[in-house]
Amino acid sequence: MKLFAIFIIAIIAFTFSFAAEEAKKDVGTVIGIDLGTTYSCVGIFRNGQIEIIANDQGNRITPSYVAFTSDGERLIGDAAKNQLTSNPENTVFDVKRLIGREFSDQSVQQDIKHFPFQVIEKNSKPIIQVNTGKEQKLFTPEEISAMVLGKMREIAEAYLGKKVTHAVVTVPAYFNDAQRQATKDAGTISGLNVMRIINEPTAAAIAYGLDKKEGEKNILVFDLGGGTFDVSLLTIDNGVFEVIATNGDTHLGGEDFDQRVMEHFIELFKKKTGKDIRKDNRAVQKLRREVEKAKRTLSSQHQTKIEIESFFDNEDFSETLTRAKFEELNMDLFRSTMKPVQKVLEDADLKKTDIAEVVLVGGSTRIPKVQQLVKDFFDGKEPSRGINPDEAVGKFID
Repeated sequence: MKLFAIFIIAIIAFTFSFAAEEAKKDVGTVIGIDLGTTYSCVGIFRNGQIEIIANDQGNRITPSYVAFTSDGERLIGDAAKNQLTSNPENTVFDVKRLIGREFSDQSVQQDIKHFPFQVIEKNSKPIIQVNTGKEQKLFTPEEISAMVLGKMREIAEAYLGKKVTHAVVTVPAYFNDAQRQATKDAGTISGLNVMRIINEPTAAAIAYGLDKKEGEKNILVFDLGGGTFDVSLLTIDNGVFEVIATNGDTHLGGEDFDQRVMEHFIELFKKKTGKDIRKDNRAVQKLRREVEKAKRTLSSQHQTKIEIESFFDNEDFSETLTRAKFEELNMDLFRSTMKPVQKVLEDADLKKTDIAEVVLVGGSTRIPKVQQLVKDFFDGKEPSRGINPDEAVGKFID
């Protein structure tokens, strides 16, 4: 699932172009960047319109991947993700799950078990280790994130035809101070002046035009992306936002759902063939790629076929995945998303009936069972999902 709520980005640039004018600073065009776990996007506000900028592949979202080839070339975005099955040990992704964290964090230790690339400890921090041609190099999560941010800047510069120096970057509302500072540091490393770090749910609410509605309303934003999950409760009074409660899990998203399916198929393959693919990074990443595709398909179909030729040790892979099985494998994770929803209501001392709008953001909210759980929690109230959930955060200027 593509994570990025592109709407956030647009509104960000809009907001800060005006802030720059008011400050009488000539900072040029301010871009908004939605830096996501699995995908990122960039947007601007120009000529009275929000514009989400397509990359050189014509896509408005770009994989948050960085790869290093055997001849020393560094690839970012789509080209990097394409390296995942042929060069997994040097293809880096999901650094948003590492940024601002200690190496000893339980979530970090859990993640590195599944990464095909090496993560080592240095000064108590997680450090990514890759081979760049003839030498081995170490990168902090901030440095990898800076490469992705730099790619976003390049996309904007190619479109605008001029240099970009200032940006606003979104983060999950539940990010702590260390994670926020690390994200800002990544911007600095990339050569961008990060004017502000903005919470994704607030951006998403603006993207849905909820700031344009008159009167006071309570809005709940349910943001489930590729790697993080946020629930925010906001009050909007004639266009003025106030976040009154927030909760979530900085370590829950579509990739966790993928992992459950992968583990299921790895065990099934082992049972049928007696072969364990876990030590073969290429086979694991081939399966990861196909499972992600299958998950997307199951948002609109009830079953799909996963087929991989020459999967492992001269064996092909061919299995059917139904929506029912996908839901069964992930039901505890899906249901766990309701706890933060309940918690923000309690923290705000509000009842379900006090919520005027429930807004779904993030690619993982395309999953029918997630939509149903949210609807059932609010006693049949239909959540707002009229815009692309991948782009909702970016258009807040994704």
